[in-house]
Amino acid sequence: MTVLQLLGHGDAVSRAVAALLLAMSVASWVAILWKGWLLRAGTRGVMRSIAAFWQAPSLAEAERGLNVFDGPGWVLPTVTALKELAGTWPPSSRDDHPAQRAAPDGPGTLGAAGGRDQRLTRVLRDALHGVLRRLQAGQILLATVGATAPFVGLLGTVWGIRGALAGLSDAGGFTIDRVAGPVGEALVMTAFGLAVALPAVLAYNVFGRVIARIEAELEGFAHDLLGVFGEPRPALAPLPPARPMPVA
Repeated sequence: MTVLQLLGHGDAVSRAVAALLLAMSVASWVAILWKGWLLRAGTRGVMRSIAAFWQAPSLAEAERGLNVFDGPGWVLPTVTALKELAGTWPPSSRDDHPAQRAAPDGPGTLGAAGGRDQRLTRVLRDALHGVLRRLQAGQILLATVGATAPFVGLLGTVWGIRGALAGLSDAGGFTIDRVAGPVGEALVMTAFGLAVALPAVLAYNVFGRVIARIEAELEGFAHDLLGVFGEPRPALAPLPPARPMPVA
């Protein structure tokens, strides 16, 4: 007896549960294949892109180099945001009052207020959050499928057993033919639910580890950018020479 024949013994509820499990399986595998292609380079690609950035002589050259190394576009958004903001503080006006500096938000706006560190932190944070939203895309789907698919399969199992018991009560006697179909359908539903959930859970854990590493690398890179392109820190005043101790 094939799977289709087993499902043929069920009613509309059983077929609806099977259709739901099939839709969950297709959606999870689409997400798995898409994220696998998106994260194919992993942290190695991010580290190569960051190394190419620091070896570039200028922001323009770094941006052009990242178009080659940073295929998925994990590092490029932060560099693009930095390049756009860096154009608003030419070296001749770096020491001007913050209110006199232009900003992407326009002069005289709240976005133009504050020092270079504040504006740089904001644009880097926005760019980083945009990348993280792309990295996290599909994770909720995988987590939902992995958590709910076994229970959907269990619903089909319970409903199939209920149908088997109802058939026995209506027939008034026990025969193996009356029980084999519904019970076989119930077992198929349980196996189907587990088959849908296990790949989704495994992919969610693997992708989560890769995303966490990429996120750590990008946060460290943004911190380095803030330290290099932020407001110059005043040099510490030298300590006064120690006075000789009086001799008794």
